[in-house]
Amino acid sequence: MKLTQLFKEKTETLSFEVFPPKDGKNYDSVKSATEEIAKLNPHYMSVTYGAGGGTGEYTVEISRNLQENFGVISLAHLTCVNSKREVVWERLRQLREAGIENILALRGDLLPDAADPSEWDYHYASELVSEIREFGGFCIGGACYPEGHVESEHSKDDIRHLKEKVDAGCQFLTTQMFFDNNILYNFLYRIREAGITVPVVAGIMPVTGANQIKRICQLSGTYLPQRFKAIVDRFGSEPAAMKQAGIAYATEQIIDLLANGVNHIHIYSMNKPEVAEQVQKNLSEIIR
Repeated sequence: MKLTQLFKEKTETLSFEVFPPKDGKNYDSVKSATEEIAKLNPHYMSVTYGAGGGTGEYTVEISRNLQENFGVISLAHLTCVNSKREVVWERLRQLREAGIENILALRGDLLPDAADPSEWDYHYASELVSEIREFGGFCIGGACYPEGHVESEHSKDDIRHLKEKVDAGCQFLTTQMFFDNNILYNFLYRIREAGITVPVVAGIMPVTGANQIKRICQLSGTYLPQRFKAIVDRFGSEPAAMKQAGIAYATEQIIDLLANGVNHIHIYSMNKPEVAEQVQKNLSEIIR
């Protein structure tokens, strides 16, 4: 099923993100973790695509396994930066052969050893969206950034680029993680004013370890509310307590989002079945 159809049929959805292994050595353990999450029967699962496309084949394999053997709709990530057009089209053919109907189209991270930008076939996610649309047959999603993309100086420019991506054929959007729901509500108001009307899925990260926070801030500069900082300060040195507190904080975020009409929730579960399961249990009477 294409996710646009799922969003029409289901008032609320809960989904999980997993990532493939970096190499074959860890494939079995990663595959097992994704299968444990699939057994929770989420509405769909997304499978990430390694930097520079390094895990592309594993993305296809895991997406296929989740869909064929567990009946879970798969959303395969696909990045384009530093990729050649023939490589992208080959990956699209592989996804089609695997029965995958949904793709999250991303530019991808800029790597230090990437080729000269003048040699790239793609520079922006909107170009990949257009390419997938030309290929045909896929439901296309994209990323959005409630706090603005780290490379955009002005939020107006960021929203303008987002509109270009939607106009190119992006049919739904998934947000980067955020920890203050008011940031998302403000963002939704601004993009609706700009004419972006596609479904927006809220991306939530249950923080289960203090080290995650350092990495999150380094990569995206995400704003951390004082209430959240206090939780990390108090429980960050106690792993079990931090996990419980982080899941509780994420659950409260989700309940508030649902109460305010944000009906589609995507959990960055980091291949942790126990985290996915606990979040789902906390919402068992809220999202069925």
